[in-house]
Amino acid sequence: MIDTITQVLVKNGLIFGFLLVGCIMLLSVWFSNAITKKKIPGVAIAILVGLGLALFGGKKGIADIPLFSGMALLGGSMLRDFTVVATAMGADLDKIKHAGLAGTIALFVGVIGSFFFGAVVAYTLGYHDAESIATIGAGACTYIVGPITGGALGASSEVIAISIAAGVVKTIITTIGTPLVAKAIKLDNPHSAVVFGGLIGTTSGVAAGLAATDPKLVPYGALTATFYTGLGCLLCPSILYFLVKILVG
Repeated sequence: MIDTITQVLVKNGLIFGFLLVGCIMLLSVWFSNAITKKKIPGVAIAILVGLGLALFGGKKGIADIPLFSGMALLGGSMLRDFTVVATAMGADLDKIKHAGLAGTIALFVGVIGSFFFGAVVAYTLGYHDAESIATIGAGACTYIVGPITGGALGASSEVIAISIAAGVVKTIITTIGTPLVAKAIKLDNPHSAVVFGGLIGTTSGVAAGLAATDPKLVPYGALTATFYTGLGCLLCPSILYFLVKILVG
């Protein structure tokens, strides 16, 4: 009987994945309401549960376990990118235009600020060559910009791995931290969401964090966060790298 049920669940992995995520969300929302009195959003709790479950698997998290193989597709890049693109359908063009200048400034401040923060950390950790510093600095922007920059500059695989790790940590912090600080930073309207997405940049983290805060803000934050990645890929291996090269020799 158990073997039959397991086989059915494995063959319908994606459906079981949706069911599992739904159960996690249901329990997380209950925990948020009953235990934390809504001080910690249910989505943030669900994210923590998901990260905890990932520890029980291998490279693909619990998707490495046959019973949960459907999670690889549900949590994969295809559906992630689809949801990010789909959120643009809910954006108000007039509000985006209104925040255009602020969003543009936020993009450049976000990319340059994250890059140099990561560069300083890299230098502190003992990486004194421009290629390594620039790669880790780019990773502080996003985990996509890091390896692209490292590949363009010929950085070592070790440094590229560090840059990816830096981007992943940033994504996790953004995802969990956004709903916790949203009220304090007045992240409650499309204008602030556009600026927030431009400053932080990690599309996955911004989209998830805003979804936990207010789903209506997701299209605005995701929009500038997507541009952030493109801008980072342009600036980090070129202008910002040359600036680092001048500073460190």
